[in-house]
Formats: sequence, structure tokens, C-alpha cells
Amino acid sequence: MILYAGEIFDAKEQDRLISELDERISKTLSEKTLSPEIVISAAEKLRADIISGEYDELLFSIGLENPERYKTLACAMLSRESLEQRLSEELGGYPYKRSTNPPNNISPRIDIKLMPLGVIFHIAAGNMDGLPAMSLAEGLITGNVNILKLPSADNGLSLKIISRLIEHEPALADFIYVFDTPSSDIHSMQRLAALSDGIAVWGGETAVKAVRALAPVGAKLIEWGHKLGFCYISGFDGREEELRGLAEHIAATKQLLCSSCQTIFIDADDDSELKRFCEVFLPLLEEAARRHSDGSIGIIARNTIHRHTERLEEIMGVKPQNPNEYKGSGCRLIIGEGTVELSPMMCSVLVKKLPRRDIVSVLRQSKGFLQTAGLICAESDRAMLSDILCRSGVTRVTQAADMSAYFYGEAHDGEYPLRRYTRIINTQS
Repeated sequence: MILYAGEIFDAKEQDRLISELDERISKTLSEKTLSPEIVISAAEKLRADIISGEYDELLFSIGLENPERYKTLACAMLSRESLEQRLSEELGGYPYKRSTNPPNNISPRIDIKLMPLGVIFHIAAGNMDGLPAMSLAEGLITGNVNILKLPSADNGLSLKIISRLIEHEPALADFIYVFDTPSSDIHSMQRLAALSDGIAVWGGETAVKAVRALAPVGAKLIEWGHKLGFCYISGFDGREEELRGLAEHIAATKQLLCSSCQTIFIDADDDSELKRFCEVFLPLLEEAARRHSDGSIGIIARNTIHRHTERLEEIMGVKPQNPNEYKGSGCRLIIGEGTVELSPMMCSVLVKKLPRRDIVSVLRQSKGFLQTAGLICAESDRAMLSDILCRSGVTRVTQAADMSAYFYGEAHDGEYPLRRYTRIINTQS
């Protein structure tokens, strides 16, 4: 389905609609502007819909494990206070305008203001429900015309949210165009990219490389690539509650988010400490995995086949048994070596030793992919270890239980997103 200037069209209309899009966009840019207040007003009304339970049936039908948590997060992000705070902190207020005061009159005064990039092409990933709509909202609140390509795994939630925004504020219609174009349709993707002043892409290396190949010269690439999260533990004795929080985080996210824990690093020199940790942590992870088990037939079948295949490979000698693997019900811990890396996920966690003296040298091997570090340590060490982790390339340090939590005013991957959707304009007075 396609959402085009406030109307729904069948996908077979795609070529005709794209061919008319340049003219429509040019008309909008020449005749209209979009104030943040219009977007905030629509977001407030949508927030009221969510609170009233209007989307409850859809949230349950698409298989969200914790719809109430999703509703709480969405309501927090859509609140007037949150959006106005973001405009203030990320952009210094918006619209933003001031004049220079050159020292010693070395040059004429100029006016400095922020304006939208123009047209943002959002290529969304499907690993977080509602992400396409949130990416589009960031483009809207900065005044841009937005073209959104839905991910193939989109479950209908994004289109419903965006349609309701337009119902609440019809002025948004000329600033929103949503397509379900498959990524394999390179010709259509290139046509949409050619209309854009900036391309926001969410995804891994393959997705980012593909977008770089189709992006026109001069278009600003706004990359939100896949990142890796991990937990660093310096002393785990007597910290059962923090370990339970980490286990809950792993089981709740299934390690599917950029902020999820893929690897647990232990501040130790000896492998025996890793084994002792696994013996302590495995029962806690099992308990959390049971609480968050996915009862859908597809997931049950996938996990059953995967475990049965592994057992057969071990019996046949194709895959030797790993003495450093601790298997539990619905989860496992795998002792390994090296830097942070993507785990097998679904409550399968890598465990590695990393003495604090080696933190920077080891983590720098994954520079560019680091994001969130959960930290379990003595309070007296927290500031020092947080500083070392940040100097290694990490952009978030949290309590272990809060690795995927949302915090007011936080940056995304070390940057304020709204700044990337605007440009600084200078005009001589």
C-alpha cells in the first residue's frame, strides 16, 4: 500500500505516483512551510489515542511481547514536553535565528538560521516496531518533506500511525509520502533517492552500502547503521539483583536491538572466572527466558529445529561438543575470546574475559560499531570505567538492566538526530 498526500493507493500505482512526485514536492517547497507546532499538535492527539487504548488490539495482534511497555515508551516520546525539549536541546530552539556581531567590524553582519534540508528519504529497518513512524516524525518536526520506504517486515502499525497523524493535522499530508517499495526494485529506489536532499538509512552494512550506491551526488547520507551492545562486569559476587536485571534485559529484547547485550565481558585474567560467572548467571538467565518465552508456533519450530540440528551434528562428529558452552532451557552462555561481536541472539550470549587494562585496545577493534555498554561494578569504580568505555568508542553507558531503555534528552549513536535533518543558512543583512 502507498500513502500519498493523505490518500491510500494500491502498489500498482507506484510508477505513476513517483512520476508526479517531483512536481508535487516543488509546489510544496515553494508555497508551504511546516511549523513544529503543527507536528507537536498532531503528536499530542496521537498520544491521546494510544492512551485511550485505540491501538491495543493491533499491538496484541502483531505479536508485541510487551504492548504496555511499547505504549508507555511511545507516549513518552510523543509528549509535548519531550518534543519541545528535543527542539531546545538539539537545535537550540526552532525556528532558530540570530545575527553575527563580527569583532572589529572585520566583515558585514549576517543572519544565521536553521532550515530543513528539504526532502528526506527514510529507508527504515524492521527490527523495532514503530521505528519508521518515529524516523518520519523527526523529519517532520524539522520541517522537511518526507518520503518513507517501509521495511518488508512492517506489520501495518507504521502506516496506521502515520495515517492518523494526517487525520489529526491535514496540513501534514503534503509533507508525507509512504511507499512499500521492495529494496530489490532498484529503479524505483533510485527515482525516490533522486528527489531527496538527504537519505536516512537504518540498517546493517549491506543496507548502508546499497544506499550509498544509489544515492545521487550531493545528497546528504544520514546513516543509522547497526550497532553492538555489551555488558562489562568488574566483580559479580554479591550483585545478584544487577545480574537479574541484565538477564531480564537479554530475555526481553531477545538481543534484537542495537542496544541489546551481545557479549558479556568479565574483568578477569583467568578463564576459571568466566566459568564461575556462567555457573552463577545461567540459572538467572533461564528464569528470565522462561518469563519471556515466545509461544508462537513459528518461533517454537525454529528453536526446536535449531537445537535438534546441533545435537545431531555433535553426535555425528560434524560439530564437536563445545566444553565452554553452558546450555540452559531456552538460553545458553558461550565462552569465547576477542572483541565484541554479534551473538547467535535469542538468549544466546557470548562471555569473554577483558581485563580493564585492555579495554581500549580490544574494543577499538570494533570501532564504528559500538553503542551501548551496560556496566556492573563497584560504585567507586563506576566513573573511571565509564570514562574508559567512552574513550573506547562507546556512546552510551547505562545500568545493565537499562541498556535498551529510553532516556529524555539522550543522543542517538553519539549525535543529535534533529541536527542532521537541518542546515545552517547565512544571509547578508
